[in-house]
Amino acid sequence: MSTAQFLFSDGKILKTPQRLISPNNRSFRYGDGFFETMKWCNGQIVLAPLHMHRLFSTLDTLQFKPPSFFTAAYILQAIQDLVKKNQHHGLARVRVTIYRGDGGIYDAQNHFPHLLIQTWPLNDMNNRLNENGLDIDVYRAAVKQADHFSLLKTNNYLGYAMAALWAKEQHLNDAILLNPQGHIADATIANVFIVTAGHILTPALSEGPVAGVMRQHLLTELKQQGYHVQEGIITTAQLLEASEVFLTNAIYGIRWVKQCGKSQYAAQLVHTLYRTSVAPLFQ
Repeated sequence: MSTAQFLFSDGKILKTPQRLISPNNRSFRYGDGFFETMKWCNGQIVLAPLHMHRLFSTLDTLQFKPPSFFTAAYILQAIQDLVKKNQHHGLARVRVTIYRGDGGIYDAQNHFPHLLIQTWPLNDMNNRLNENGLDIDVYRAAVKQADHFSLLKTNNYLGYAMAALWAKEQHLNDAILLNPQGHIADATIANVFIVTAGHILTPALSEGPVAGVMRQHLLTELKQQGYHVQEGIITTAQLLEASEVFLTNAIYGIRWVKQCGKSQYAAQLVHTLYRTSVAPLFQ
């Protein structure tokens, strides 16, 4: 399987590794930027319109000033060129990072969106529902803020990074983060859904989760299919008492959770949801 030998940086495909930023870079200093993780499958980005909408909404929220050529078509073409250069013709994970350049916290040199794109090959198992359920738990050393920026995938990812390290140390597959009220926000790389009495619940964006593309897709799909889906508050007690729990992101679609702490979960509805709402995306 081919590794990632090349990356795209501000209009050029470069051989990795390359030094791309200076010590004065605002993204390095302050986390002044954001990223988008996408799945390349069958010659295209899965859910590309949703990804591009979130990307350009984030550009606007973070007050970048893109030039006229900086369009969705430009970014998607750059991804296609890089996937081809890296020979990731089947499945690939694509990471688009956008960051501001040099400057202090009050004096950015400019607001140009520097563009970095990387791709890595994916195993075919990424197109299947996981057979072995995930083992997760709640991480309490970090609190996920619920504010104007919490729904964005910014480069300020410290809480998630520490939760991921903790999960690995505890031999867990992922960790749940809580918001300041002690309610469920999301997981380190995924949104959280629970099933209770046949109802599907996920934290509302006001609760602090990242506004996941797969989350948005599933909310639309499940409502159209007649499921009772609700966005709102999920307490840790509700999480532990749920009948089913699953995580969603752009790479896997859905991953079912077998256990959280001492609570164990079934996987009946999860299989149906994957088959009807996720598997068609990867075919």
